[in-house]
Parts: sequence; structure tokens; C-alpha cells
Amino acid sequence: MNEESRIRTACLTVGMLGTNCYIMVNPDTGEAVVIDPGAQAERILRTVTQQNASVCAVLLTHGHFDHIGAVEDLRLGCGCPVYALEAEKEVLSSERMNLSSQFSSSMRIEADVWLHDTETIVCAGIQFEVIATPGHTPGGCCFYVKEGGLLFAGDTLFAGSAGRTDFPGGSMEELISSVKNRLFCLPDDTKVLPGHGGFSTIGYEKVNNPFF
Repeated sequence: MNEESRIRTACLTVGMLGTNCYIMVNPDTGEAVVIDPGAQAERILRTVTQQNASVCAVLLTHGHFDHIGAVEDLRLGCGCPVYALEAEKEVLSSERMNLSSQFSSSMRIEADVWLHDTETIVCAGIQFEVIATPGHTPGGCCFYVKEGGLLFAGDTLFAGSAGRTDFPGGSMEELISSVKNRLFCLPDDTKVLPGHGGFSTIGYEKVNNPFF
């Protein structure tokens, strides 16, 4: 059975900013990977349990508060490692840069595993390619699952839009370069799963996204 039909992917919209939290379940191993658990840890865990799985890893596209709010509850409750790009260390550890001091309760976290651009990791039997995409934050990244044709884009690329760059460490020049030179090189039929809003494809965004 191929990866696309074997792996189940669910999206939960969580928290005050409507963050897309993704759950990938491999029924063959009974394991789940959670991407950007921004809030509502109990709801995330309940969804995983309903899939007869347990969380084996948490992946972070970047360190803003609305994408990391449930990280510690998942890490403590499941004993699972947290993965993030090494260049995002400062954002994750700074209440100012991760915006938690402005919008919610102050939070600081540290990843268990620091990732680097172009490396491939395997969690729950699923291969994730790490693509560094600075711009929204200095150490933002996307996760590409080639076998399923899925791109977990965080707040780098949205359907018809792009991530904000007016927060600490943001750069519109870097964001445009990240999308054009890294993401738009992926196959046109790659499904874009953003951090907020609806889904799209790389091919559609290349032609229709006004930012690029």
C-alpha cells in the first residue's frame, strides 16, 4: 500500500488565532506525528486516541506562540521528542520573539532535536524532508512528505497569501526568496497545508498568489 493511502492526515483548528494543527497517523505502527500543536492539548490527544494511536513526535514549523502553546503538555503527557529548526532557537526561547508576552501567557520552550536544512527525518515510519524557509521567522521551516505529496507550510505560504514579516526577525525579502527558490521547486501537484486557512497546491500558488 502506498504512503498516500496508508497514512491518515487530520487537521484541527486550535487556539485564538485559528492555527491549523496537523496529525499524521500511521496505522501500521500505531504512531502519530503532531505538527504545530498551538493549543488544546486534550483535544489533540483525544483525536490521536480515536485513531488508535499514540504521539511519537511533535514537529514545529516555527516558534510563534500560536503554534507552540500545547507543546509542553504533549511532551510531558506522551514523553515524545519535539523537533524544530536550530535557527529558531532564539524565537522559541524568547517571549518577545515568539509573541507570547504580547498575546498570551509568556512561554519559552526548547526542542529536543534541532534540525537542519535539507535533512530527512523519519517519525512514525514517515519520511519528512526539512526545508528551511526564513522570512516569517528566522528559523521557520516547512516539512515535505514526498510520498504523499504534502507540504506542511507553517506560516510561510498560505492559499493566496503569505506569512507576515512585521514581527521580530521577519524579512519579506527572505520570505519571497524562500517561497520562490525552495517551495516553488516542488511538484505542482504538491498539496500545501498551511498554518492558517484553507489548503492549496504549489501549482496553483505559482500562478495565482499575488505575493509571488
